[in-house]
Amino acid sequence: MINIDYPTTTELSKSGLSRFFNRASEAVGLRGDVDVLLADDATLRRLNKTFRGKNKATDVLSFPAAENPYGHAGDLAISLDTAARQAAAFGHTLRDEVRILLLHGLLHLSGLDHEVDNGEMAARERELRRELRLPVTLIERVAATKPGAKGRRSA
Repeated sequence: MINIDYPTTTELSKSGLSRFFNRASEAVGLRGDVDVLLADDATLRRLNKTFRGKNKATDVLSFPAAENPYGHAGDLAISLDTAARQAAAFGHTLRDEVRILLLHGLLHLSGLDHEVDNGEMAARERELRRELRLPVTLIERVAATKPGAKGRRSA
């Protein structure tokens, strides 16, 4: 089950996100409830500073539950401000961008971590992107912009 806290001014459908969450969490193999906060950059900046020591906004934060006997799996926070900018930059909808970020967060809640693994999360995210019919994933975009990456566009 997903609990979504989001501004009423958003174009996103709560029922549409819930349906996507159900498909994505099943594909990821994540069991348990997830609370999702859809917020602004200021909120994500505060959370990022408080919990990660980084004084900057970010697109998605994941907070796995300490224990999950299929009760509460964790919490996600997504910046709609950053999601809107990223959607415009990559030529897809806000809806798709939020879904990309939701999938990324669910993978973190399942225990994967691209910052310390050897590409397992990136591979799983690519696989699920195709299965869930999403545009290019977060990890794929970041990898494409790193110096020396194949296919990197020059400025």
